[in-house]
Amino acid sequence: MRDFNWKYFMIFFAFLTITIAAFSGGFLVGQIYPLFADKEPALPELTKATEESSQIQNTEIEDLDELFKPFWEAWDYVDTHYVEQPVNKTEMMRGAISGMIEALGDQHSSYMDPEMYRQQSAPLEGEYEGIGAWVDVTGDFLTIISPMPGSPAEEKGLKTDDQVIAVDGEDMTGVSGDLVLKKILGPAGTDVELTIFRPDTGETLTFQLTRKKIEIPSVTSEMLENQIAYVQLVNFGDKTHDDLRDQIKELLKQKPVGLILDLRNNGGGFLESAIEITSEFVKQSPIMYQEYGNGERITYDSRPFGIATEIPLVVLINGGSASASEITAGAIQDYERGVLVGTQSYGKGSVQNWITLLNDSGAIRVTVARWLTPNERQINSVGLTPNIIVEISEEDIAAEKDPQLDKAIEILLENNN
Repeated sequence: MRDFNWKYFMIFFAFLTITIAAFSGGFLVGQIYPLFADKEPALPELTKATEESSQIQNTEIEDLDELFKPFWEAWDYVDTHYVEQPVNKTEMMRGAISGMIEALGDQHSSYMDPEMYRQQSAPLEGEYEGIGAWVDVTGDFLTIISPMPGSPAEEKGLKTDDQVIAVDGEDMTGVSGDLVLKKILGPAGTDVELTIFRPDTGETLTFQLTRKKIEIPSVTSEMLENQIAYVQLVNFGDKTHDDLRDQIKELLKQKPVGLILDLRNNGGGFLESAIEITSEFVKQSPIMYQEYGNGERITYDSRPFGIATEIPLVVLINGGSASASEITAGAIQDYERGVLVGTQSYGKGSVQNWITLLNDSGAIRVTVARWLTPNERQINSVGLTPNIIVEISEEDIAAEKDPQLDKAIEILLENNN
């Protein structure tokens, strides 16, 4: 016979996983949320509504008990008849959790066993020193979103969508992207070897990189020829909005005929920064929606007093434009505030919560919400299609040509005539 406690641990775990995912509104990416509290909360005075709610929950538990009968049948058979006895019930339980999360079919949701979770949760050493690349840690392999300008990653030729399959010769198959990232980070001046799979060409490549301290201003700007203002955002940090506003003010004093906002290879950043920055260019609301699995929505409106809401605008995006930069570009496109030029953006528009599990059993990361543009377009796994698609070839790069920027300039000059 199976152990009574194991059965109700599994059913209770499944039930609470569903409810936590549904009611975790307000938590953003990376938030750690405990699945079980140390003490039970005080119960409110029962009313007719709470009695009905309790009856519904009891029915759901009974339904889960029925649903789990085949699971326990399989559990009992393996527990009794598997050739290597005794079976490791802890590993079986962890395998069941992993399989449950994998069955969601969401690359951003995953299970991390206790040892992996301890390593991932440990304080980062030298967190501002590394190879200089924005990365996506939520897929099967850590994936490069975009290398930072002037970084070792850019200098050695890492590209968008490159997948890290080994670090210093150690296979990263099945290793959480968060843990792979920790292996890549390290003190400036030290070396790291990355084995990369490049999906576009099917190549497997090895790169030797020397880590360094990455110090890149989040905003740069200049006046181009023909009185066109140019602003490049590298990320959406906590000081980016103030820097952007100051630099736009200086540019506007020179009376530009138009403005180019360059979001290429911008891997994103803080949501608050994205809302503030978008509001400098867009005065309509909403800027975006955050939609949860139960249908609940949080609406993010434009902030008042934007200083660049009227100037003709072109936005540059590419496959390295992700997350917060897609929020900004999506709102600008939906309200026809400006023209998007370049190539399809990355498509990172979902919110994940970390949920720690009972009895030091590791943690699960679950996608709990998605971002939608003002016209309710989904960003996640889709990305944004530019109004005008312009590719950059290897030959363009070698010749130091930028046809995307050239096209943006052409559009602004045509509109000014």
